[in-house]
Amino acid sequence: MKRARQKAVVENEAPQTSQKSKRQKTHFSGSVSGKSGSQPSVDWESLPHHVILRIFQFLPLVDRARASSVCRRWNEIFHIPDLWRRFEFELSQPATSYLKSTHPDLIQQIIKRHADHLQYVSFKVDSSTESAEAACNILSQLVNCSIKTLGLISTAKPSFMNVSKAHFASALTVVFVNSKSLSSIKIDDTPLDDPSLKVLVANNSDTLKLLKMSSCPHVSPAGILCVADQCHGLKELALNYYILSDELLLALSSEKHVDLEHLRIDVVSENPGQVEFHTIKKQSWDALIKHSPKVNIVMYFFLYEEEFDAFFREETPVTHLYFGRAVSKAMLGRIGMNCPRLIELVVCANGLQPLDDELIRIAERCKNLTAMGLGECEVTCRGFIEFVKMCGGRLTQLSIMEEVLIPDNDYSLDRLHLEVSKHLGRMWFPDMMPTW
Repeated sequence: MKRARQKAVVENEAPQTSQKSKRQKTHFSGSVSGKSGSQPSVDWESLPHHVILRIFQFLPLVDRARASSVCRRWNEIFHIPDLWRRFEFELSQPATSYLKSTHPDLIQQIIKRHADHLQYVSFKVDSSTESAEAACNILSQLVNCSIKTLGLISTAKPSFMNVSKAHFASALTVVFVNSKSLSSIKIDDTPLDDPSLKVLVANNSDTLKLLKMSSCPHVSPAGILCVADQCHGLKELALNYYILSDELLLALSSEKHVDLEHLRIDVVSENPGQVEFHTIKKQSWDALIKHSPKVNIVMYFFLYEEEFDAFFREETPVTHLYFGRAVSKAMLGRIGMNCPRLIELVVCANGLQPLDDELIRIAERCKNLTAMGLGECEVTCRGFIEFVKMCGGRLTQLSIMEEVLIPDNDYSLDRLHLEVSKHLGRMWFPDMMPTW
């Protein structure tokens, strides 16, 4: 009787022991389909090295740091140099920002162990001066860096402008001197100055290809020419219109300077109604095009209607035009007359006067136009179809809000999309304004 009870106990415990063993065996395993036993399981602990590395690359930084504490092997992968080639420092003040700031301890760990691995680096800061100063402090510690791309990004107002020029220049100098391989720099809305550009050129003249420095009030034409004189591989330059002049364009057009592929010009009204913009002569533009015949000249306008008087009164070789505020019919008429190289035109707003004649003139004269976008404007369906018919299949991008189009006696909106599709050679519909 005693042996029978012992046998029963052993038989009852056996399945439990087996089940416990099974749970231990699959502690680091999971079914591919999520259903136990339906497919072979994945042993996460023994995943190939390159697979774990790839997973880490897709993880947000916080999750990546947490994953590194799972086991020694995952922690080793967390510190592999390839994982730190690209990094974005997010710096914010919790009380005033929606940004999730990079933890200070992690920043120090990165600086200590991975400064020489960082190649593509950006700093995203909120509107606080403290965040911008924190970014400068980090830059000052990158003494062993080999950065190729550097971006300083203000998500709200330009907070880097509140940092002292000396502190900012000192921080940038550390990167400019130690990297010696910078190819792409975006430092808009910062206290960058001419001496800093000279340091940049002295140490990175053979590698620099892209330099964006719009809204940098301490940079002069002399600083730009210093870059152009020595960085012969420079292909893209972005600056503010206030610094552009006939003398600067003529200097950029001389044989000893670079052959630019992209020149971006931001035309921004700092003091509405109080700024009188200067005019660039046709001869100066012609000299630039003769020197760099394939250059794309991109202009972003953020002006009020009364401030446009200085622009496009003569032929201007602009290729891409973006109007962030309302622009008058007269201004669009000038563009049709004097911008023969135009490739792309985006108008965010105009008013309540149909732009039929202006669009038709643009289609007639701008033979390179391939992209058009219209926001708060008005065009009759007949006029719009005539514009598309004249441009034909070369319009590869056509973004028009449905509210822009005014039905007439000849065309309803339903018929319009069929006619436009026929002339474009592809199916086309106007964009719908979202309801939220």
